[in-house]
Amino acid sequence: MMNRQRQFWLLQTGAWTAYGLESFLSEIGYGRPLDMWRLNAYDALCGFLLTLGIRAVLKATWTHAPAQRVRWGIGALVVASIVGGYLWWIAVSNMCAECKPPKSWLGYLSYFFGWLQLLVAWTGAYVGIKLARQLQHEKETALQATAMAHQAQLRMLRYQLNPHFLFNTLNAISTLVLDGRAEQANGMVGALSGFLRYSLDSDPEQKVSLDQEIGSIQRYLAIEQVRFGDRLKVGILVTPPAGEALVPSLILQPMIENAVKYGISKREEGGRIEIIARVVDEGVLDIVLRDNGPGSLSYRPERADGQGVGITNTRERLRVLYGDRQHFEIVRLQPQGTEVRLQFPFETASENRNR
Repeated sequence: MMNRQRQFWLLQTGAWTAYGLESFLSEIGYGRPLDMWRLNAYDALCGFLLTLGIRAVLKATWTHAPAQRVRWGIGALVVASIVGGYLWWIAVSNMCAECKPPKSWLGYLSYFFGWLQLLVAWTGAYVGIKLARQLQHEKETALQATAMAHQAQLRMLRYQLNPHFLFNTLNAISTLVLDGRAEQANGMVGALSGFLRYSLDSDPEQKVSLDQEIGSIQRYLAIEQVRFGDRLKVGILVTPPAGEALVPSLILQPMIENAVKYGISKREEGGRIEIIARVVDEGVLDIVLRDNGPGSLSYRPERADGQGVGITNTRERLRVLYGDRQHFEIVRLQPQGTEVRLQFPFETASENRNR
């Protein structure tokens, strides 16, 4: 696909060249002398430069509120039309022997309105093309976000139905039953059922509250705590109003899986997993997942064996959903441990309904 900057310059140059050529041919058709080309070329060059100024204003204010954009756009058009009218008056006075300057101020006013009409037409074409591109980009982003969400769900299903995970869980339940600890076994069955139900019922295209996401994580960790016993310690701190925040569904599971697999199971004495969530910097949700285990290369997305896909998927989902407004990083702690930090805009279900 052609670079957008290059595409603009080609269109800009081609359009004003065509305008100058059309003006010249029109003058020749009316019997004007051939040296009128200088005036027509001057006219096209002025239009070329004036519209670059208008473009600079439009680009600088494109992210402003609509009313501000309109005001700046109108202001740029008026100023450019005044300048264009003045430049045309200079050209008529100095470059055209047959042309006569207007005898009253109404003639000068006609120069202004002539340029205004021309520049409004250019601005309309420019804004129309830019809006069409923006709409296309938003459609592509939405499609990409949907695809990434579906990939996350499929990835999650592989986690959930992993034979090793299910075998260990069912084996732990069987052991509890044989030991006569029916209440614990029943609790583990309930945790497994709730975890699978949440994961299977979650719509990957929708966001859920952080409280819901944490609830699913707690059920998963409850299952693992039965397996690991005192070797797995968990600390969760969600400072209000962070629990109300909307987050992409199934966004935390890959990091929790890695923390258990590489942060806890690798240590004979076990370890601790912490989840801390809060709202910072006036509207930014900050989530930290931390463990004190030895860590693993699986946190590196570039691994060729596929173990880094979950982390890569999380990073890409955040980028697609929030663009430059998100932050994702993995930090090695000293002497050992891993910290994963996610930051993105804080939003709630009530705010979404009011939009």
